[in-house]
Amino acid sequence: MIEAAARTGVAKRLLLLAVIAFLCLIPFLLIIAVSLGQKIDGAYWEWGLTLGNYKRFFVGADWPQTTSTLHLSQLWYSIYYAMVAAIAAVATAFPFTYLMTRGSSRRQTFWLIFFLSSVSLSEVFVAMGWDVLLSARSGLPMLFRETGITDWLKDAGWFGTLRDWGLATPRNVKFKPSGLATIVTMTYLVWPYAVILLYPPLSRLDRSTEEAARTMGARPFTVVRTVVLPQVRLPVIGAVLVLFVFLLGAYVVVAVFADTSKQTLAIAIYESVRGIALDAPFGAAQAMVLLVSAGAVLLFSTWLTRKKEGRA
Repeated sequence: MIEAAARTGVAKRLLLLAVIAFLCLIPFLLIIAVSLGQKIDGAYWEWGLTLGNYKRFFVGADWPQTTSTLHLSQLWYSIYYAMVAAIAAVATAFPFTYLMTRGSSRRQTFWLIFFLSSVSLSEVFVAMGWDVLLSARSGLPMLFRETGITDWLKDAGWFGTLRDWGLATPRNVKFKPSGLATIVTMTYLVWPYAVILLYPPLSRLDRSTEEAARTMGARPFTVVRTVVLPQVRLPVIGAVLVLFVFLLGAYVVVAVFADTSKQTLAIAIYESVRGIALDAPFGAAQAMVLLVSAGAVLLFSTWLTRKKEGRA
């Protein structure tokens, strides 16, 4: 009887490992194998064992005659957009979620249902909504012009600054394409996720410590900074990292709002695999670099967090 149960347990573990290998390991190894292939001029591509795609990514295809940093800049913008938007989403969702957990159970349930429903909105739907909102003919720029805010910005001398930042034309303000519109839309896209991720740790906080701090004369902001944040520091960092990884693959938002000179690897990978080039090996190499970069950011954040915890 015991031997049969042991065999069943071993069989279940082997089945689980097989499923994990089929869903995760095999696709990963397949991408690595494809990235070592090579493009055939006038045709598709063939299997191979070359690092030319990685050389093309880091220094350009014509190195050492010429050096290109185009793809490195795309990697930078991928990390930059994703990290800034993730931090902004968590930073703005934290106070809302904290106040939400201080409400009644009925109110908390209402907000949770609302945010769980909102995550069903696709990236395309969110991007199109913000596209209309920031449109020059029907969105905020038109509102600025019709209400006189644009003329006030010109009279106040701030219009030139907006033009330097790429947020205005000679006639009116503009919000797309721009890095600001990209980051704002990304932040909006993952804001419900930030609330959902922050809710469990904030709802389990011991309120007696906060009451003790208030009894000793601490102000609300001081209580949050010195009592609440230290208790939920790890969940907050975890939420940022989860949203960061999620946003690395954002495609529609970047395609709609980012400047063509500041595109991300998600756009470049699609153009390599499904665009005119049909260069799957180079697209796979770009995907591998993006994956390794995301892993490096996660490992560095984990190491930094453990180091600070050890000092504390």
